[in-house]
Amino acid sequence: MPELRRSLDKDGDPALLKKLHITIIGLPGAGKTTIGRRVAKALRFRFLDIDKEIERSVGLRVSEIFATQGEKKFRELEVEASRIIAGTAQPRIISTGGGWAMNESAVAHLRSISRIIYLRVSPIVAFKRVNLSKGSRPLLAGPDALAVLEHLFEKRRAAYEALADIHIDASGHSDQVVKSILDQIKHERRL
Repeated sequence: MPELRRSLDKDGDPALLKKLHITIIGLPGAGKTTIGRRVAKALRFRFLDIDKEIERSVGLRVSEIFATQGEKKFRELEVEASRIIAGTAQPRIISTGGGWAMNESAVAHLRSISRIIYLRVSPIVAFKRVNLSKGSRPLLAGPDALAVLEHLFEKRRAAYEALADIHIDASGHSDQVVKSILDQIKHERRL
């Protein structure tokens, strides 16, 4: 893994040596978890899903946290999970929740030590992907999930774009998205 860290520092920026992790952001349904697991396997990194880490630590599903304790409490848990992950010394592929990029305190823990990849999809593509799993996505539990995704996209797009070191079109098949990410990392290694 030190080889990848060195390879990401080819442009001479010493700050990149600290970027141990790859953090994946994007709308719900962008494929952060699916793609993250596959990239982690390809790079032989450990995969972490921030939402799953929160669920494990609290003993409640994200939807239950939202329902019983509210979004504010969930965002606090997101900050704590990000802080803990930031303290790990081994490289990780980190899948975030869709709203993580809007949580400045959570972002602050991982920004300086992560290459951030934005999986870009349109709200309609995200809707088609999440329509089968709405129950596990509290912000999409209402009757018009597409309208919610369109609103979230408009609200979050600037944050996703500003945070990302790498922008990947994730509208296609997951094989192509994984290949695009790996190709981008290989390209950076050659610079």
